[in-house]
Amino acid sequence: MTSTTPDAADQDDVVALLMRQHGDIRNLFDEVERTTGDDRRDAFRRLVRLLAVHETAEQEVVHPFARQLFDGGQGVVADRLAEEKHAKQALAQLDAMDPDSPGFLPGLRHLRTDVMEHARAEERYEFAQLRRHADPERLAALAKAVKAAEATAPTHPHPAVQGAAANMAAGPFAALMDRTKDAVRKAMGKDG
Repeated sequence: MTSTTPDAADQDDVVALLMRQHGDIRNLFDEVERTTGDDRRDAFRRLVRLLAVHETAEQEVVHPFARQLFDGGQGVVADRLAEEKHAKQALAQLDAMDPDSPGFLPGLRHLRTDVMEHARAEERYEFAQLRRHADPERLAALAKAVKAAEATAPTHPHPAVQGAAANMAAGPFAALMDRTKDAVRKAMGKDG
């Protein structure tokens, strides 16, 4: 028996799951902007991680499915991949900066604008088509696949790794390196 609570629905439908993550991303951008010092560093690390795993999962699971699902899917996915590549590059630059440096907040605001435009485009052009053309069982299977992809995804942006095939080939090594880097930072009390 399937629960009908909102949380269960988010877990059983890839569109609801990804849209909830878009909301989480918006909230993390807010948190990074309104905090300072260690709180900003922590919020930014969580934002970087969420963006990295979210985009990797979309590239490995959602985009390949959408590409074949509807007329024009190839073009819609190509546009989203171009946006994601641009955002990964900007995120990698910010990830290398100190969140208290003078250029950080302007760069973050620019990234936020790009990421939110990308999220709206996904919701309008890709997610709407997923809802229109995929049955609930397929949307549930895609949600499970997205969660599995996120569990092994890199936790930092890797702009050179773009698309499902590249993520599958380089992703496990990048994820291992990222998770090691995260554990060292946490153990040293830096940027957890």
